Amino acid sequence: MLDFLNKIFGRDNSPSRTVAKERLRLVLVHDRVGVSPQLLQSLKTDLIQVINNYMEIDEEALEVSLDSSENQVALVANIPVRKMKRKFQTETA
Repeated sequence: MLDFLNKIFGRDNSPSRTVAKERLRLVLVHDRVGVSPQLLQSLKTDLIQVINNYMEIDEEALEVSLDSSENQVALVANIPVRKMKRKFQTETA
């Protein structure tokens, strides 16, 4: 009953509402700084390539976003590390 009343009066804290709110915030930040989703995806791909030289990461769980405050934009990356690599790996041409 309390859940029903909370939904009616706008106090719904469901996971889907939280996800939708976060997506909207990210869209607004991208619009403000003029970064396309394609550019952000390209940045994410490049980060994965570089970081893979040093450590094994969970690429599926990697999150990259832009966070905006009054006059600054920050690149925020959440990169789950599985393990460190003992030897630095470089690409051979």
